[in-house]
Amino acid sequence: MHIKSLVVALAAAVSINAWAQAPIVIKFSHVVATDTPKGQAAERFKALAEKATNGRVKVEVYPNSQLYKDKEELEALQLGAVQMLAPSLAKFGPLGVKEFEAFDLPYIFPSKMALYSVTEGPIGKGLLKKLEPKGITGLAYWDNGFKVMSANKPLHAPADFRGQKLRIQSSKVLDAQMRALGANPQVLAFSEVYQALQTGVVDGTENPPSNMFTQKMHEVQKHVTLSNHGYLGYAVIVNKKFWDGLPADIRTSLEKAMAEATTFEKAIAQRDNDLALEAIRKTGKTAIYTLTAAEQAEWRKVLLPVQKQMESRIGAELIGSINKTAAAAK
Repeated sequence: MHIKSLVVALAAAVSINAWAQAPIVIKFSHVVATDTPKGQAAERFKALAEKATNGRVKVEVYPNSQLYKDKEELEALQLGAVQMLAPSLAKFGPLGVKEFEAFDLPYIFPSKMALYSVTEGPIGKGLLKKLEPKGITGLAYWDNGFKVMSANKPLHAPADFRGQKLRIQSSKVLDAQMRALGANPQVLAFSEVYQALQTGVVDGTENPPSNMFTQKMHEVQKHVTLSNHGYLGYAVIVNKKFWDGLPADIRTSLEKAMAEATTFEKAIAQRDNDLALEAIRKTGKTAIYTLTAAEQAEWRKVLLPVQKQMESRIGAELIGSINKTAAAAK
């Protein structure tokens, strides 16, 4: 009987030890392809995190809306169904943190240097802090890049947009942007855009070239305009309760892995957009047009008033601070 009790106790100890050694699983869900800058950075973070924690953490990456679509993923994170996301910054407006929609404002970032002076400075850190009451911890900003316009007709002047149905993310700023151009904005999940373009549900859209190419949108869009009118970026976020509950040494290792993955992501984002644009050009299916200085000035004239229009929603002080910080970094 004594031996039997000992065996049971040993078995229990082995079981507890095995449970203690079970890796912490981080489900990292996103909506774009693996070969985009975000997709590659997610894979890089997985490798770095698993190595830095000696396998105590296992990162499962789910690309291409495999688990959740645009509208579903933030709720899934808040509920703890996934632990990590990298949603576009426009997604936080519908969540109630409208200040993030400043990133959608047309022509607010004249360069990447201006952008980084905002995201890596007090403004960017302050915005991430605003996510905490929603049960979310912000870890980093990731790049995609500046956006181009696409459609099945040339879009050289604002007048060309009149009556065009253009897909946007759910963002009041992007809605106002398209209306300023005379277009009819249509909110659609990213995973539904290709089919909507193919079937004529929408006439065109806006995207950085890497998203356009990896989703094959160029196959169903005859014209692209290199407008660089707006920016698309992401915030890497985690469920706050999950993050706060991690052992301190694990959290430190993951923060280091995220910093390295972020450096990598920023380095490849512009390169991938340049390569995607060249690949689109080589297919011969899509005519690529660069705005002249006069045309660009006309776009700016039509779109800059959106900043003033959105002051009551985003905050005049925040918009002013971003413009001031961006201008100083030119």
